[in-house]
Amino acid sequence: MPVLSVFGSRTSTSLASRLVWPMAAILAGTLVLVIATMLWTSDGANEMAGERQRNQIANALAEEMSQAQRHLGELARSEDVAAAARETSAAARLHKVLCERGARLFGFDGVFVVTREGDFVTGFDDGAEVAQDGFAARLSLLQPTISDLEGRLRLTPAGEGPQDPPAAWISETGASQLVYDQGAAYAVVAVPVGQRLTAVAYLHLDQGFLDRLAARHSIGHLSIVTPPVAEGSVSLPLRDTRGRNVAFLAWEPERPGDLVRERFVPTILLVVLAAMIFSLLIFAHVQRVAVDLARSQDEAQRLAGHDPLSGLPNRLLFAERLDQELARIRRNGEGLAVMFLDLDRFKDVNDTYGHEAGDELIRLVARRLSDLLRGADTLSRFGGDEFSIIQTELKDARDAEALARRILDALTRPFELAAGPVTIGVSIGIALSPRNGIEREALMRLADTALYQAKNEGRNRYSFFERQMDEALRLRKIVEDDLRNAIANDGLTLHYQPQMSADGETIVGVEALVRWPHPRQGLITPNRFISVAEERGLIIPLGEWVLRRACEDAKRWPNLRVAVNVSAIQFRHRDFVRSVMRIVTESGIDPTRLELELTEGVVVDDADAAEEAMMELRALGIRLALDDFGTGYSSLIYLRRFAIDKIKIDRSFLESMETTGESAILVHSIVHLGRALGLTVTAEGVETREQHQFLQALGCHELQGYLFSKPVPAEEIDRMLAMASDEPKDTGGTAVA
Repeated sequence: MPVLSVFGSRTSTSLASRLVWPMAAILAGTLVLVIATMLWTSDGANEMAGERQRNQIANALAEEMSQAQRHLGELARSEDVAAAARETSAAARLHKVLCERGARLFGFDGVFVVTREGDFVTGFDDGAEVAQDGFAARLSLLQPTISDLEGRLRLTPAGEGPQDPPAAWISETGASQLVYDQGAAYAVVAVPVGQRLTAVAYLHLDQGFLDRLAARHSIGHLSIVTPPVAEGSVSLPLRDTRGRNVAFLAWEPERPGDLVRERFVPTILLVVLAAMIFSLLIFAHVQRVAVDLARSQDEAQRLAGHDPLSGLPNRLLFAERLDQELARIRRNGEGLAVMFLDLDRFKDVNDTYGHEAGDELIRLVARRLSDLLRGADTLSRFGGDEFSIIQTELKDARDAEALARRILDALTRPFELAAGPVTIGVSIGIALSPRNGIEREALMRLADTALYQAKNEGRNRYSFFERQMDEALRLRKIVEDDLRNAIANDGLTLHYQPQMSADGETIVGVEALVRWPHPRQGLITPNRFISVAEERGLIIPLGEWVLRRACEDAKRWPNLRVAVNVSAIQFRHRDFVRSVMRIVTESGIDPTRLELELTEGVVVDDADAAEEAMMELRALGIRLALDDFGTGYSSLIYLRRFAIDKIKIDRSFLESMETTGESAILVHSIVHLGRALGLTVTAEGVETREQHQFLQALGCHELQGYLFSKPVPAEEIDRMLAMASDEPKDTGGTAVA
């Protein structure tokens, strides 16, 4: 007990020193962050207030100029001005109507009328009529706005509009500018008068105007200043007639951030006081917390290596124990087995009953597996539905096989869950040491390879690792990598097997079968790479490649149908029908010559979606065949519901078939069923003349098999058809040996 007390004292002191200083640093950092945030926020508030006022002044000035332009436009559109503008010499009348009325009604300080060429017509400036020299004195102020307006007017080609443009056309044309000239600011506006003249007016933005503007927007000391602008002021630039920033509208902005700082000072003092009190509490409490942490440290270390759901060791602890066991067998020469387990149909339980039922099932599986193991063995859970076992003191592979059988028996018995009884299975992969290796990573990889093999062989079984499995996986990896390139680079080829008429003499169609001439592995048949394509997401591009090449080759044989097999994954893809339509359209073949062969599983898995897709394909004229008929569900409901044109009798019915045997009876039934439903019946795998005669007598419409031809390149189909064309016409078709 004293030893534990000393240990606890040392641990608590160490933990106290580890906690106090970080907490003090966090507290100090928090205070610094609060103060910095307050300063940053207050500065930001000041900037936002200044920007808001800057936008207000800019918008107010823009509104003043827009209003002045609108007023001048109203005068320019009046009937009196329009009549005067049409006369050749009406300067006095224009002066009376436009200049004097503009000054009187709208408060313009000056109004001038000029021609489009810039020649002075008449003007009114500072309360009196002006002559040419008076206009010249104001020309530097007015010229930028006049030029801007003339530039806009030139965008409308002359002669396109009527001689007297409507008011709406005139009102959409105008120019306005804010100009600083000779120590004063002016708002200058210009509008067209008729098609030959321009009216230009200005307003003097004097201090009285600025005071009214400042009062309206609650801004203090608004005035025009020249650089430099006083520090802390907010300003808007004023440009001279050359476009240079030579003066500013400046004012003293609101500073709400300063008010925020003044109000936050007491709050900061309170925060500092509270922080000091909080620090004292931390120092008083940390010793007791440190003792509790020391007691829970061992528990935390234990939990770090265990799965929280099942309580079993996790992957980390499993690896540690496997390293220990491997080191032990190196010394004493014993053996061990590494088993990887994957529950079958576990996802179905989750999907059907929910994740709570799945968690309950995991705990029950862990309990059953624990009851099967000895104390020296290790059971762990890697996550999900994956478990692993280290079986120690292994003298023979039969010991591991016996344990695997016990596991299969135990886990295939029903589990009683709260939601109801469920039945699952398990796939087991086994690697032995030292037979298969003595390194942890290698053994785990090999056990995983064996598990993959067990799942591929049908699940609910065990599989020992064998060297050929590694070779198979290596080949699958090669196939996966190279197949992607072969599809992209046109590295595949198609062979075609003829489909014959019932008499065996006429080729009525061909079935496209993909082949892969691999540069190193030789000719690879589909059964070696189709499954890889489906697993790795390559079946869609592969299927499109086959369909496109078959459609291109079909153009060589205008009188033959071309059949293409469709994968279930490919058929269920949402863009399948659109893809077929696009390929058929691009190839330019008659859709009625294309026949898609589907398996029964395609229509059973999702009958509604399958029916919709098949109806769309039939609407295009594409024929549909049900392949391998009789090996799957073969329900009459599907033949009645779906738009099937043909059924193909699977070759398995013809193997070892006798004309009076059970297979013959089944074939007889299928043929008569198809004919009764108005379907074309094709028999596959015809290899003998006896089979040919029997099927012909039953009434099969088409035959296919090695008796007539094996799958051959497209060039060989060309040769067969050429030979058929050379035969006498009374033979009734193409004779094929």
